Amino acid sequence: MKRLVDVSSAIVLLMLLSPIILFTAMFVKAKLGSPVLFKQKRPGLYGKPFWLYKFRTMTDGRDRFGELLPDKLRLTPAGQFLRKYSLDELPQLINVLKGELSLVGPRPLLMEYLPLYNEEQAKRHLVRPGITGLAQISGRNSLSWEEKFRLDVWYVDNRSFLLDVKIIGKTFYKVIQSEGITQPGNLTVEPFKGSKSIAKEGHG
Repeated sequence: MKRLVDVSSAIVLLMLLSPIILFTAMFVKAKLGSPVLFKQKRPGLYGKPFWLYKFRTMTDGRDRFGELLPDKLRLTPAGQFLRKYSLDELPQLINVLKGELSLVGPRPLLMEYLPLYNEEQAKRHLVRPGITGLAQISGRNSLSWEEKFRLDVWYVDNRSFLLDVKIIGKTFYKVIQSEGITQPGNLTVEPFKGSKSIAKEGHG
């Protein structure tokens, strides 16, 4: 049932939002150039990797050694606008159609985080990741990693159709309010370096 709702909803949303998607693509092309889409490998269901699609929000600026500049130097005002209203996330509806994402679920993070999770945190990969999730409506990047993972695991253990509807409804409100986009002192959120329990075990 969840997969059927995901596919039908993604099709309807792509149709309804097609003017906004087209305008956003043209906006990115004009402000940031090509390619319009950014893709990055992320872990999906059971940690299986897939390519996540977004509208690009950063330039390809590099230093004199050919290395990419820090994110804060490559994120443009245009990119900040796209992130503020989550317009950069719209291409992920394609990931939903492909069966790689759900509308609701734990957000897919970076592949390099996989070995850093403890057993409880790893439960977040027992369901398809989502475009939005319980952590996103509860504070997004203003939450600590431990708080986000606790909410992700709670969702996995308590997921239901009504809970998904509630999360989707609250997501629209959060997008309009532009809440929790950044973490104090960081462009978005500081990198995950492993849980405290793992750090202690590493010294044992």
